[in-house]
Amino acid sequence: MLKVIAPIFLFSLSFPALALVPPDYQEPPSDFTAEIEAGLQLNTGNTESSSFNGRTQLIYDTKQTKQEATLKAYFASEKSKTTSEKYELQLQSNYKLTKGYIFGRGDFTWDQFGSYTQISTISSGYGFNAISSYKTKLSLEVGPGYRYNLPAESVDIPNPDAEKDVILRTAAKFSQKLQEYSSLNADLTAEMGENNNTLTLDMNYKNLVFQDWAFKIGMNIKYTEVVPEGSQQTDTITTFNLLYTFR
Repeated sequence: MLKVIAPIFLFSLSFPALALVPPDYQEPPSDFTAEIEAGLQLNTGNTESSSFNGRTQLIYDTKQTKQEATLKAYFASEKSKTTSEKYELQLQSNYKLTKGYIFGRGDFTWDQFGSYTQISTISSGYGFNAISSYKTKLSLEVGPGYRYNLPAESVDIPNPDAEKDVILRTAAKFSQKLQEYSSLNADLTAEMGENNNTLTLDMNYKNLVFQDWAFKIGMNIKYTEVVPEGSQQTDTITTFNLLYTFR
C-alpha cells in the first residue's frame, strides 16, 4: 500500500506547480545584452600580419536611455616578436526623446604600430531612426566633437606633437535581416575637421549556427586624409570570428 500511496502523493504536490508554470513559459525579455567574439584577423596597410582578435559589447537598453560599450583588441606576433597590437574602446549613452535621441560618445584607440599611436574623440549630438522595421533598421547621427591624435614616432620626428582638432561627426548605422538566422550590418562614420578628415566603414555578416552561437565575418576600413610621412592612408582589418550572445 505504501508503494502505491507515495507516487500519488508526489504527483499531487507537483500538479499545482505545473498549473502555475505553463509548458510554453518563457523568461521576460531582458534590458541587458552582451556579445563576446574571438577569431582570426588579416591586416593590410600599415600592418601586414595575421593573428588573433577579440571583441566584447555590452548594451543596456531601457525605455528612456540606452548605454553601449564596446571593447576591441587586435594582436599579432611573428617569431615571438609583436607585429600588431591595437585596442579600441567605444562608449555611447543615448537619452531617448519623443522623436530621436540625444547622445554623448567617446572613441579611444591605442595602436602601437599605427600611423597614430593614440586617437581620442569625444562627441555629442542628435540621432534618429530613419527606418525601424523587423528586417531593416537605419539610424543617423550628427554632432560636433573634439579629436586628439598622437602621431607615431619617426627618425625625423622622434617626439611628434599631438594634433588637436574640432570636428563634425556624422554616422549612419544600418542593419538588414537577410533571413531568419542571418543579417548584414554596416556602420559608416565621417569625422571632418580643420586639420584632418577620416572616413570609417565597419561592416559584418553574421549567421546563427546554434542557439546563441554565430559565425561572423567582419571588415573594418578606415581612411585618414593626412597621415605621417611613410604611412598609408587606408587601413583594413578583416576578421573571421565565432560570436556568443548573452541575453
